[in-house]
Amino acid sequence: MNVAILGAGSIAGTVSKTLEQMSEVTCYAVASRDLKKAEKFASEHGFKKAFGNYEEMLEDSEVELVYIATPHSHHFEHMKMCIEHGKAALCEKAFCENAEQAREIMRLAAEKKVYISEAIWPRYMPSRKMIDDILESGLIGKVYTMTANLSYPISNVERIIRPELAGGALLDIGVYGINFMLMHFGHDIARIESSVRFTETGVDSDESITVFYNDGRMAVLTHSIYPRSDRKGIFHGDKGYMVVENINNPSEINVFDTSDRLIRHFDIPKQISGYEYEFLESMECIQKGGTESISMPLDESVRMLEIMDRVRENWRK
Repeated sequence: MNVAILGAGSIAGTVSKTLEQMSEVTCYAVASRDLKKAEKFASEHGFKKAFGNYEEMLEDSEVELVYIATPHSHHFEHMKMCIEHGKAALCEKAFCENAEQAREIMRLAAEKKVYISEAIWPRYMPSRKMIDDILESGLIGKVYTMTANLSYPISNVERIIRPELAGGALLDIGVYGINFMLMHFGHDIARIESSVRFTETGVDSDESITVFYNDGRMAVLTHSIYPRSDRKGIFHGDKGYMVVENINNPSEINVFDTSDRLIRHFDIPKQISGYEYEFLESMECIQKGGTESISMPLDESVRMLEIMDRVRENWRK
């Protein structure tokens, strides 16, 4: 399938290194607002065409799937642009700035019958089912709480600290903690509490989010743009606990008993990088005439943004 990339920034380069190794993909086109930048990107990553205009690329009849790699502030606009041109799109997380925008994208995609999905990679990985299977097996007993964290020293990245680019920890890395929680604890949420610290530019830099479920379970999520955290996701049960290493691209899973003895170790299947799964599923869905991902349907992208909207509303109180 001919894949095109809209936006030629750092994440586009990272993902392209995976696309180059996929036999199922043709690196077809890349577009940037700067033609020279697009041409340089195409040369470095083996894309056949380079465009200095997004719409011009979307008008190319050979483009079959567009990967949107622009800042969060532009996702809504660029997904609308893809839908208007009838182009299937896989959009970088966070899907939009807020749930209202996400609901509009879901409406337009359904109306035009165009495939649109959020490229939040853990949703598509085999590790997702592995974690659920272990939880359902009863190996750690009844699960009461989970913790998940993701922090990187990225406060020097321009798009992170600029509010006009929808910067901040929540939309960039907090989305992973929320995603991890929803994948494995579900949606039956009773209430959400949170604490936050802001940067001088006004974006959130650090946050702690506590989510209480109607069945009594609790999830605690933490994110920051300053330190490097251990990035673990831990499920706590009455027979032991399970540690998932790196919640945004799990590398291994270890299960311990109540005496902290390692009782099971699970290796994650070998992969190119982990990005390949979202492309493989998207291509399969498109080829079958589908308009939504199975692993990340649009109502789930809406639900994630509704939670982030609730968190941000809480911060304003």
